[in-house]
Amino acid sequence: MFKKILIANRGEIACRVIKTARKMGIKTVAVYSEADKDALHVDLADEAVCIGPAASKESYLVMDKIIDACKQTGAEAVHPGYGFLSENATFSRRLEEEGIKFIGPKHYSVAKMGDKIESKKLAIAAKVNTIPGYNDAIAGPDEAVKIAQGIGYPVMIKASAGGGGKGLRVAFNDAEAHEGFSSCVNEAKNSFGDDRVFIEKYVLEPRHIEIQVLGDSHGNYVYLNERDCSIQRRHQKVIEEAPSPFVDAEMRKAMGEQAVALARAVNYESAGTVEFVVSGATKEFYFLEMNTRLQVEHPVTELITGLDLVEQMIRVAYGEKLPITQADVPINGWAMECRINAEDPFRGFLPSTGRLVKFQPPAEIPGQVRVDTGVYDGGEISMYYDSMIAKLIVHGATREQAIARMRDALNSFVIRGISSNIPFQAALMQHPGFHSGIFDTGFIPKEYPKGFDASMVPHDDPALLVSVAAFVYRAYTDRGASVSGQLQGHERIVGQKWMVVRLNGAEKEYHPVTARRVAGGYHIEYKGEAYEIRSDWKLGESLFRGTCNGEEFTLQVERHKTKYSLFHWGTRADFMVMSARAAELLALMPEKPAPDLSKFLLSPMPGLLREVAVKVGQEVKAGEKLAVIEAMKMENILKADQDCKVKKISAAAGESLSVDQVIIEFE
Repeated sequence: MFKKILIANRGEIACRVIKTARKMGIKTVAVYSEADKDALHVDLADEAVCIGPAASKESYLVMDKIIDACKQTGAEAVHPGYGFLSENATFSRRLEEEGIKFIGPKHYSVAKMGDKIESKKLAIAAKVNTIPGYNDAIAGPDEAVKIAQGIGYPVMIKASAGGGGKGLRVAFNDAEAHEGFSSCVNEAKNSFGDDRVFIEKYVLEPRHIEIQVLGDSHGNYVYLNERDCSIQRRHQKVIEEAPSPFVDAEMRKAMGEQAVALARAVNYESAGTVEFVVSGATKEFYFLEMNTRLQVEHPVTELITGLDLVEQMIRVAYGEKLPITQADVPINGWAMECRINAEDPFRGFLPSTGRLVKFQPPAEIPGQVRVDTGVYDGGEISMYYDSMIAKLIVHGATREQAIARMRDALNSFVIRGISSNIPFQAALMQHPGFHSGIFDTGFIPKEYPKGFDASMVPHDDPALLVSVAAFVYRAYTDRGASVSGQLQGHERIVGQKWMVVRLNGAEKEYHPVTARRVAGGYHIEYKGEAYEIRSDWKLGESLFRGTCNGEEFTLQVERHKTKYSLFHWGTRADFMVMSARAAELLALMPEKPAPDLSKFLLSPMPGLLREVAVKVGQEVKAGEKLAVIEAMKMENILKADQDCKVKKISAAAGESLSVDQVIIEFE
């Protein structure tokens, strides 16, 4: 077996590979950019080599630097993870020429299947079902419009070297095809160094089903069942699960056999994924692409099969045979993964960067809860790379149990200092459409057509939140009274009726309660009902685990001077607790009006200003492009929401922007 391998990646996947390598007794080498010098994967590896500046095109995408790091450290093999150079045939070939093993498929397989255009042609030749479309690179946006018109809208514009939702747009008309082509080209060039783009028919009501395959150098192939990745936002996967609630045994076999046929056609060695789009109405499936690498969502396959896919990749690269045949592949229970991203779901999912003031993932439970991450408490979320903070994976005997475990785990996931999409994930876990298993890739835009806000996070037990707020206030009051016996008449004060004031929403909510101490907690009376809240929670702790009238629950608590924030099932509830008279006076306090910012275009995120699309004095119509900001490897187009005239341009293309920095001022 290899003695030492290098991981040509960063973040959670680098940490994931290191974990398996350590289990196998293999030493590891990390590479890192200057922005990642304090990253977790650098700390976990046995050795680490700096390979350049923060920009990936000057570090993680530079083959010579990776190869030099191998020679410098004596690494015998390279695991590429996903993204960066993982699907670069030239990189695989160059490693082979240097006598370094590539822990992935051979360069010729990468070249044939990693290229979306060529892989589709090969799929047709292998008699794999394919989607109608134009399978050659397109010269420009005008040609893209003509081709789209010929295929018929809607169409999907895709980067040939794309992946991870980057370099991909859906167009429903000529204008969207023209603009989408340009954005795809720019994203593909920046992310993959390859700006070729093609177009294919967009299947309405599609489900995204993918088949995990394994092949070795001895001609053995297996498919490891399917993953359902249909819950997507802007073509990026949000929730993945295995198996799929949509796929039956007959479809699984048909798709699996086609996936293996395709892998066999290119002598595929290693782990790979064949992606299909499936019609929800007819159950017809069509080949989308083959990812010649490990997928982000591979843990759900591992949990239902018991196989470590990273280990299998390493063993295949070393020349070993697959340890199983198709008849040995099991489906044990149900697994589900939520991608926890650094983005603000209440501000259009804009990227959120900065320091992780607190990062406390749920406790891992073997076979039930798993967290794959590349960050740590106090670490930094950089603007230079993708937005993923962690992957939260759960396993249960049934889909219902997996959903319940995911909800509990999300309740226990503490992230402070930056925004995360946990509230959105929690809302999806409670959505009846998701529970039904009947959905497609359009689920999120259909259910949240105007975006996502706090009102869309359901909470069916507000009494629990009010009661816990009273518990927390009473606990702090008791602590204050106990210090040197300083609070005279304490029993009279804590025994009176309080007002729990919820601050969320346009108008404050006033909830009268009383609280008295009982063994292990407090007895709360609210709206004529009694709530016995018992917990061993300590002042200052973020996680509050306890029981309410005997029922277990977990939520999060943060104290901000006189205010308390509770986080539960994706809901954030802000409270103040005070006397009835103080609440009466609070209701009389005038609200400070928000400043009028309608005459400014502000940067909604930290990022690089790629383009300012208007000039001083220009008349702009609603919907016209104003500027383009790049953040976390994605282009974000800012458009006018009303007719206006440009008075002043305050930022220039190429400038690094902070949140709420003025870009344009209007008359």
